[in-house]
Order: sequence, then structure tokens, then C-alpha cells
Amino acid sequence: MSAFLDGKVVAITGAGRGIGRSIALDAAAAGARVVVADYGVTTDGSEPSSDIADSVVAEITAAGGQAVAAASDVGTMSGGDAVVAAAMDTWGRIDGAVCVAGILRERMLFNMSEDEFDAVVRVHLKGTFTVYRAASAIMRKQEGGGSLIGFTSGVWALGSVAQANYAAAKGGIVSLTYSAAVGLERYGVRANVIAPVARTRMSAGVPMQLAENGDPEDISPMAVYLLSDRARHLTGQVYSVVGNKIAVWSQPKEVRAMYTDSRWTPEVIDERLMSTVKFERLPFLDMVEEMKRAAAARETPNG
Repeated sequence: MSAFLDGKVVAITGAGRGIGRSIALDAAAAGARVVVADYGVTTDGSEPSSDIADSVVAEITAAGGQAVAAASDVGTMSGGDAVVAAAMDTWGRIDGAVCVAGILRERMLFNMSEDEFDAVVRVHLKGTFTVYRAASAIMRKQEGGGSLIGFTSGVWALGSVAQANYAAAKGGIVSLTYSAAVGLERYGVRANVIAPVARTRMSAGVPMQLAENGDPEDISPMAVYLLSDRARHLTGQVYSVVGNKIAVWSQPKEVRAMYTDSRWTPEVIDERLMSTVKFERLPFLDMVEEMKRAAAARETPNG
């Protein structure tokens, strides 16, 4: 990989396995000094261990790169601060922060417990906030600004059958990143989001055959690019990356409107809505129908 990140210091959460590990290895190969941040938990957030982060550091150093491990819980303010502190204490700056860390607690909405909701939002959404906050506080004051990268999923816009907590967190990450983009642009700090589709521990339990899929190694080149100075013109974007495809999501906007000369009543809305504003069908509902059909036929549904 070319020296896209020479001289950069990059922190990556969830860097012990899967997509995060691939980004850490590729960032180091591109010349970055890397903070490998991973709490080392299982997919549900239990059994933390620092060994997993240390093993990736060993891979990077064996290949001639520079890396340090950080095994803090980014779902806490102190944990997010510790990730950035590892970069500052070792190399004196931070140029990029990539937030991949996440867990799953799958459950239908009507059966989901408070803990199952809070735990997923805490790691995904708050874990992105804590690192964004600590990193941006440094980036806005240093020469060269910096790059923040969040990780979402298509469910942020489409919804999820049995992962309402995950979908809510992933939607929050997009909104948080939009806010970071508009709030930090004046300081030379940009913020973007990647929506990956890849074979990982977290995707293994998806109850359908995805129409498109790939590997963690397919995702990391886009992250390296967004961390680089070649991407200084990009902020506030959501990019899907799957296999050999990269796509950009549209920016949210109103598509149709109707007006009244006086205050609305339910009767007037009922009379006019379907002939003017109409509605936008949720694409995932079509996937739900496919899942129902496949279940009835005892087949594997295609997503």
C-alpha cells in the first residue's frame, strides 16, 4: 500500500478483530502510527481482555510499523479519553480516529430489556462520541486538523427486524457525524461515515443471505483514503463499502410538501395527503416480506 498516511497518528477502536483489525494493519502499512484500541470483549460485550489488542500491535511491529495498544472501554468518557491519550502520550498528536467498536444484543423490540438497549447504544453511539470528543479537542488546535470516521450500517436508514437497539445507535452515529462535520469544518476537521457489509463475528448471526457481501479487507482501503490528506475535501458523507463496490448515500431532504391557508385538521389531511405528499415506502418492508415467504417455504431469504 502506498504511503497515504506517512507521518499520521491514527487511533482505531474495535481494532482487535475483523474490520477494525484490517484498518489498523492497512493504516500501518500506509505509514501511520497506530493506536490499536480494543476492549477485547465477545460480541455481546462480555469477557474483556487486552490480549487481542496486543496481538495486533505485535503484527504491526513485526511488519516494521509502529503501534501501541489501548484496552479501554470507549463506552465511558474515561475510556474514550484513554484512546486519544495513548496517541498523545506516545507520539504527541492525533490525526485520525476511526470508531469501529460495537456489540450486539439481538431481540425483538417488544422483548428487549433496558440493559439490552442501553448496552448497545453505549458501545456504538456513546463509544463514537467519547472518541470523537477527545480527538476533536486536539485536532481543532493542531496544524493539519484531522479526520473522524464513524461506522454505521444500512439499518440506520432502513430499520431492523430484531436489532432496534443497533439500528438506533447506528442512526445516531450518522447524525453525530453530520453534526461533527458542520461544527468542526472551520477547524479543518472532517467527519465521515462508512457503512460496511462484510463477513465478521457480528454479521455471522444475520438471519438472511445478503445479496452483497465481502470481507473486512474490502473495507479498510476506504478508511485509509478518508484518513488521508487526499480526502480533505470530503466531510459529512456516508459511504457504503461492500466487496468491490463503493456507494454514497443521498443526503436527507424533504421530497414533497403540501400547504393550507389555515390550521390543519385531521379531516383535511385525510382528504389531501395521498394525492399530494403521499408516502415513501420503507425498503426493508420488502425484505420482511421476502423473509416471511422464505420462512414459509423453509428457504434462506435473500437480503
